[in-house]
Amino acid sequence: MNIFEKVLANPSAYRLDVDTLGPCKIDSPIRIQEFLPDDARVLLAIDAQKMSEACRRDGRLPSFEKAGPRRKIFHDPAWSRAAIVTCGGLCPGLNHVIKGIVEILSFDYGIRTIYGIRYGYQGFIPRYGHEPLLLNPDIVDTIHEKGGTILGSSRGQQPTPEIVDTLTRMNINLLFCIGGDGTLRAAREIAEECMARRLGISVVGIPKTIDNDLNFVGRSFGFETAVAAATPVIQAAHMEAKGAVRGIGLVKLMGRDSGFIAAYATLAHPVVNFCLIPELDFELEGETGLLTALERRFASGKDHAVIVVAEGAGQHLITDEPERRDASGNVIKKDIGEFLRRRIQAHFDAKGIEVSVKYLDPSYAIRSVPAQGTDAIRCYLLARNAVHAAMAGRTNCVVGCPHNNNYSYCLIPLPLATVERQKVDLKSDLWKAVVDATCQLNYFQPNAENHRLG
Repeated sequence: MNIFEKVLANPSAYRLDVDTLGPCKIDSPIRIQEFLPDDARVLLAIDAQKMSEACRRDGRLPSFEKAGPRRKIFHDPAWSRAAIVTCGGLCPGLNHVIKGIVEILSFDYGIRTIYGIRYGYQGFIPRYGHEPLLLNPDIVDTIHEKGGTILGSSRGQQPTPEIVDTLTRMNINLLFCIGGDGTLRAAREIAEECMARRLGISVVGIPKTIDNDLNFVGRSFGFETAVAAATPVIQAAHMEAKGAVRGIGLVKLMGRDSGFIAAYATLAHPVVNFCLIPELDFELEGETGLLTALERRFASGKDHAVIVVAEGAGQHLITDEPERRDASGNVIKKDIGEFLRRRIQAHFDAKGIEVSVKYLDPSYAIRSVPAQGTDAIRCYLLARNAVHAAMAGRTNCVVGCPHNNNYSYCLIPLPLATVERQKVDLKSDLWKAVVDATCQLNYFQPNAENHRLG
């Protein structure tokens, strides 16, 4: 049972309301005709039966506060100073989000002092010597045309008390943290430290995880761009595979613990014959192993194969490398792509069967491109709603869109959003569609139903 199902099963056990710094007494300066009512909510799920059952258990429909502009705000724009920080790995859309935050702060609320914190949370720690950038609409005017982040980024936890000391010293009362699971956990600690010190600082997160592994926030920005950017790579692998005798195109995509990019990219360009994700405990050897499955495919008359593997898949197979961790304490994934390339080639060489394995790893090229299409729109809407939430005194929260449309943006408490990673459900329609598109069960276990693989 994932966290989403746990909340529906017992809503009263989880806090769905975000923290607030106090009553909102200041008239909003933004010039729009309609403001959100204070009691506007977004339902946790759109499944009527599940919501009905949750309501019977708890006496109310589980929901989140709807994001958007309020008529009354907490922070006085004339005295407000904001900071923006980007952390973790690169992701399409970072500059779009920065631009959106700066423009909404400036154009809607008239805030003039906006700092861009350099190189992640390191930028708050004096000993690193990273000077902040002073941002304004002119500086961010065209940054969305470029990939990466103009602020730079870094990994690794920094001392929370020192970060809050810097916020206090700089008189910052609005902090926007753009990042994934680790970044948002740190944002939670910063928000809680600020509240413990009784500081009127709003800490609001914008979910940045190219792996799409954050719960309740819906599809993270950059994800659709990553899937789109993976398509020509898969197409190239397909052409390479078809251009050789028993050619095998092997593509490694992002996905440390969750295989959403690999799954969606497989469906977006369904020439893939095997999709391997971290949630799938596949083996190499034996009757249901990948090597035998490849043999079966070639024996069936097929002259090529395309494999898409997420970076975190099959880690249990690589036993000859020690475990390593990055600056954030995350386990550094071993190179499953290179491992499979070697093992597949060696397996067929040992059998005297000619194959040609072409390995493509486009991960860093995909991470560094600018956001495209609806991804770029999502960046702006996330930025816009983050600013409105912060100005209304909301804190210790992240902006999300759980139903993946442009109308249900809401505020999720950081403790809930970071309680566990979102993963591909092997019983879901998504994974069943992948299994159908690849027909991989025909090769993994052709004569029996394989419950574990789909």
